[in-house]
Amino acid sequence: MSLTESTREQIEKIIQQDQVVLFMKGTPQAPMCGFSSKTAGLLDSILNDYATVDVLQDQEIREGIKAYGNWPTIPQLYINGELVGGCDIVSAMYNSCELHDMLGIEAPDRTPPEVTITDAAAEKIREAMAGHDNVGLHFAVDAGWQSQFNVAPAEGHEIKVEANGITFLFDLASAQRANGAVIDWVETMQGEGLTINLPQAPKPVNQMSVEALKQALEDDSVILVDVRGKEERKLASLAAAKPMEGGMMQEIEAMPKDTALAFICHVGNRSQVAAEHFRKQGFSNVSNVAGGIDAWSKQIDPSVPQYSGHN
Repeated sequence: MSLTESTREQIEKIIQQDQVVLFMKGTPQAPMCGFSSKTAGLLDSILNDYATVDVLQDQEIREGIKAYGNWPTIPQLYINGELVGGCDIVSAMYNSCELHDMLGIEAPDRTPPEVTITDAAAEKIREAMAGHDNVGLHFAVDAGWQSQFNVAPAEGHEIKVEANGITFLFDLASAQRANGAVIDWVETMQGEGLTINLPQAPKPVNQMSVEALKQALEDDSVILVDVRGKEERKLASLAAAKPMEGGMMQEIEAMPKDTALAFICHVGNRSQVAAEHFRKQGFSNVSNVAGGIDAWSKQIDPSVPQYSGHN
């Protein structure tokens, strides 16, 4: 696709408005590809605020940004108006602390995490690693606190940890999340395999019933956030709910991490995504209103209108 002058001007205006701009698929709260999710997760871990552009919302921008920077894939990170690169480059710069230097941020602690591995798990890993020469066992924990092992050559920037005769290689973000991890080998009725307990992981999102929400609102013990758009809120709304618009996201991010938050949408799907986002930001008391405002209308207050066509 050729880059039109109007699209070029639009892109230049976008990257000049903010120091850090990430062109991605989806948003940091609801990424639409794994590479975009990983890149946004790295930025979330070191920046309180940065600009993003969802290229899926504008075909001209989606194709134009590729031509603008002569970079064929998404995501793309721009800092101070200059293209930094995509997911792999951003990840490498993050782990080498070059990204921190570029942004003027203090380099993070590279203290190796404490990891415990049982004898049974260590034996199974040694069996799996047999015959794999010149490679390392990478232990990754992503922004969603999902963990996985990968056998691949070392890149040189990893943090090494030895436990029970096993050497693990961590990227910087994973090392911080994995501190205190316990790895075991278990046998259940469903089968056998490794289990990984991550004590640093925030609590899972609580599924709050509309009855519990009613009580919490009466007790003034929760902040209720409506993630739906303005048109949906016109169809049905709760007076106590704060709309997720304007600076609401920044306002929430500035709150104490133990603040009780509940998110609501039409039937509970979009609010689950929003709740997961803030859980990943370290909030420890996050709830999704199960069934959403539809359940509220059916079970609590029938004067709140019901509507269809939205998740």
